[in-house]
Amino acid sequence: MQVDRRTLLATGAAALVAGPALAQKRSASSWYDRAIIIDGLGGIGDPYGPEEQLRLTDRAWKEMLATGVTVVRDTVMPVGNVADPWSDYQKDISTKQDIVNANPDRLILIRSAADILKAKREGKFGMLIGTQDTSMVGPELDRLAQMKKDGVMTVQLTYNNRNLSGDGSLEPANAGLSKLGKATIERIEAEKLLLDLSHGGARTMAEAAALAKRPLVISHTASRALTDHPRNTADETIKAVADKGGVVGVYFMPFLTLDSHPKGDDLLRHIEHVANVAGEDHVGIGTDNGPLPQVIDAESTKKLNEWAAARIKAGIAAPGEGLNVWPMVADYNSIDRYRRVAMDLQKRGWSETRLEKLMGGNFLRVYREAWGG
Repeated sequence: MQVDRRTLLATGAAALVAGPALAQKRSASSWYDRAIIIDGLGGIGDPYGPEEQLRLTDRAWKEMLATGVTVVRDTVMPVGNVADPWSDYQKDISTKQDIVNANPDRLILIRSAADILKAKREGKFGMLIGTQDTSMVGPELDRLAQMKKDGVMTVQLTYNNRNLSGDGSLEPANAGLSKLGKATIERIEAEKLLLDLSHGGARTMAEAAALAKRPLVISHTASRALTDHPRNTADETIKAVADKGGVVGVYFMPFLTLDSHPKGDDLLRHIEHVANVAGEDHVGIGTDNGPLPQVIDAESTKKLNEWAAARIKAGIAAPGEGLNVWPMVADYNSIDRYRRVAMDLQKRGWSETRLEKLMGGNFLRVYREAWGG
């Protein structure tokens, strides 16, 4: 079964929600407005147009610009062990390409670091496409070359359950990488794609980080030392990714706390912990939300619960997921969430230089090292 949470977020986003920072008068020359802002894992969607409409509505576009974000890494489906994952992939990548082609004045498909700089320079929004599984690859490793031609630039090895490459974060056996998984990593690196270890089992992530020869990422996770949840990552693996020149992105997800209702301060603590373990050059933001806020009303709550029930039935829901559990940090559920996080960290002593690295500079560096440009 294919379940895409980013579709849920797009259909449930609704109206522009302004946070307190957005109301403040800002200088056009502030560091945030000049910086490259990258969400290492999110989603691009339009909550205002009909589902079949590929062209972004003016309202959605205005709100996307208001976030200040330069690039969002979007996911090409499927995830999980579905019946025909390659066919599902082909359908979804075609849709992603059609969306970019329908918005040439607004969206740029990111294939190099130079494309990110171009997006910033031209006032456009960068769409970086990656997988959250290798189920669509399986033993057919030549498919990775085709996927790169299609515009896929990052490849996540496993999702929550086991695939042919290794164990995901929910597998109790925690069996690590398979022989095919090791070969898959080698091919990902040979194709100069970026390896992502998010959603991996603890042993899978540790073994993959040790095997990798090029910089890699964990695009969206948090600290297991602070919150012992299977979707979070051990300090040793965070450090191993950093030692390879990689980046660990911190998500805005329920798994920041065991009660599934994290506060803003919980998010900041996880960011600071990852920064302390990995170093300020190896931490980023990967919200697992996307740029637009979620509105909590009756219709969106219904869609949330339908999505959660489908994930539970499919066996891909992580502990803490469930009915009425919103995949977000409520304190930062605003159009200016990225700016507000940066401002709150600045109040805790973060310098502008350090914040620029966190908010996009570190991901930009690893993207350049992975793809060139």
